[in-house]
Amino acid sequence: MQVYVNYNDNRWEKYNIDFARIANTAGPKNKDAEVSITLTNDKEIHKLNKKYRGIDKPTNVLSFELGDDLLLGDIYISLDTVKREAAAAGISVAEHTAHMVVHGMLHLRGYDHISDDEAKVMESKEIAIMKKLGYKNPYADEEFIACKNGECCPGSHTIAFFKKLKIRENSFWQYALYALFGGIAAFGYAPFYYWWATVLGVAGAYWLTVRRENRGDILRELLRVAPFGAMYAIAMFWWTLHSIYVVPELAKQFAIWTVPALFGLGIAGALVFSVPFVAISRMRTGSGRPFMFAGIWTLVLWLREWAFTGFPWNPVANITMPFPWLANSMSVWGALGLTFIIIGLITSVVELLRNVKSLRHWFAFLFFVIIALCGGFCGIHNINNASNDVGTTAMIRIVQPAQSQSQKMVYSRADALKRAEENLVRLFQLAASDGGDKPDLVVFPETTYPYTVTDGDDMPLASALKTNVVIGATSFSDGQPYNSMIVALPDGTISTVYSKSHLVPFGEYSPLGFMPSPAHLSHGDGAELISINMENSDFVFAPAICYEIIFSDSLVPRADLKPNAIINITNDTWFGKTPGTYQHLDMVRRYAIESGLPIIRANYSGISAFVLSNGEILSALPIGQTGVLDGTVWGAHDTLYRKIGRDWMMIIILILSCIGVICTNAPRTKD
Repeated sequence: MQVYVNYNDNRWEKYNIDFARIANTAGPKNKDAEVSITLTNDKEIHKLNKKYRGIDKPTNVLSFELGDDLLLGDIYISLDTVKREAAAAGISVAEHTAHMVVHGMLHLRGYDHISDDEAKVMESKEIAIMKKLGYKNPYADEEFIACKNGECCPGSHTIAFFKKLKIRENSFWQYALYALFGGIAAFGYAPFYYWWATVLGVAGAYWLTVRRENRGDILRELLRVAPFGAMYAIAMFWWTLHSIYVVPELAKQFAIWTVPALFGLGIAGALVFSVPFVAISRMRTGSGRPFMFAGIWTLVLWLREWAFTGFPWNPVANITMPFPWLANSMSVWGALGLTFIIIGLITSVVELLRNVKSLRHWFAFLFFVIIALCGGFCGIHNINNASNDVGTTAMIRIVQPAQSQSQKMVYSRADALKRAEENLVRLFQLAASDGGDKPDLVVFPETTYPYTVTDGDDMPLASALKTNVVIGATSFSDGQPYNSMIVALPDGTISTVYSKSHLVPFGEYSPLGFMPSPAHLSHGDGAELISINMENSDFVFAPAICYEIIFSDSLVPRADLKPNAIINITNDTWFGKTPGTYQHLDMVRRYAIESGLPIIRANYSGISAFVLSNGEILSALPIGQTGVLDGTVWGAHDTLYRKIGRDWMMIIILILSCIGVICTNAPRTKD
């Protein structure tokens, strides 16, 4: 069989893939047959997918069957999607590409997977062909993830095991179990996504709390459950200390704070995450406890939005990211509401298993199930809104320099000037390197511009590139330094300087005055909308620098002007390939769902991405890879959560909690 390979994207050339061998292994045994394989990218395959299938997003492979025994048809494969899926599955690009070729060839030969029976036949063919090519079963991981027969999920056997445990109160094993449950609960978030671990961890700690017969005072209850909160915090936030060791010179100064910082994380976690357990520890009736516990847990999350400078990282709602229909229910009630539902479901199941004959326990369980399903239906509607809406056709380019912090460090004025000039040239070369259509907007990450911007300055990068530029830089105004986003026009004029309002404690300023901090920056004025002209129309966006994106309902001011997107510039170089970098991206996805706005994310070292308003990652650059990412944004729409707002949603949740507690604890009428 003749195999014609077309390279529409030159990035494919570096992969040594024998397409002829793969296609012939999967194709008909006819030397006169012909097939065309076009190697492309997300941008091109997105257009084809929308035009011929009516699906407004990119895909991995498309097959166009001609219905001829000799001229089989055309196969299109997108490198961007293949790379993302290969990375997620932990396999090579070559292996996943081989699977896409096999899959496409079988489509050209008449196989399909619309029905379950057809899918079973086609998948068995793919498995056999991949085995001939020397690759493993491509569906093996999916079968594991699917948790067929519930074998990989905690179920009745796990609960039964814990019910049989005889653990003395205040014994070593009680504290050890609390710590164990706190540690495993942190594995439900990116990059692990073991959602069942968070469920098991919270359920186990809740069970340990409600099983006790002897209740103590508040301080004693806090000390009992403190190991859960301490280990949960350390397991979730240890990666913040990675920043100490990124630059050797800084490590010499700050390494001494590593152990005290770990203790600090543990103490803070013990105080914060133990509150819901202490709150329900004196409630005797179990039917109202899930409402109380879920309400207090959510209240703690709300307080983390602003108390002690704020750090609402990893709401429990984020464990639903592998389930888009459920994650998109955050468009209705935000991470606060979805966290309330998940925690309520977990605890109501524990109470139900403790007393399955109680109608009130069933009422609590069914309440959380029903609102979860209602949210799921709303989530599907939000996914459709994000897919169908029309957005700007202007091309936006994200630049990811991916230099290490050591490469950016300088030790003298002469070195600083030389390094700044070199970095500026490198940034220009990166932004102008694609050779395709000129972008309408180039977005550089946080702290990318090597010079301090002062009043009256212009932006030479913008005038050199002859396009709009958004770039992160240190600015200096009224005698104060700021971490800023600079917006410049094609002629180099700086039109807007937005300064970060949520600064990182201990990184950008010292909240306690005496603790160490490598920088002492000033706060900006807060949320605003910025408008720039692209393709003779206004493009309106909400700016966000670094972790400002994690603060729910904080970026889009209440105004008549409607934003088209959010632009988030950040620098995760300090955290490398630790879980924090992946979790930061999930916080971006969460904000996109809550706000109904697509997000353009430029990260200095990765992960840079275009994120749709349903939380889907349209395209991305992985950690440590230097490059550019081109795309457009669409799907901006109002969500119910954005209209209600974070604080009113918290009030609604507290009202529901109170009603639930009152209804389930009302006196029973006896005959």
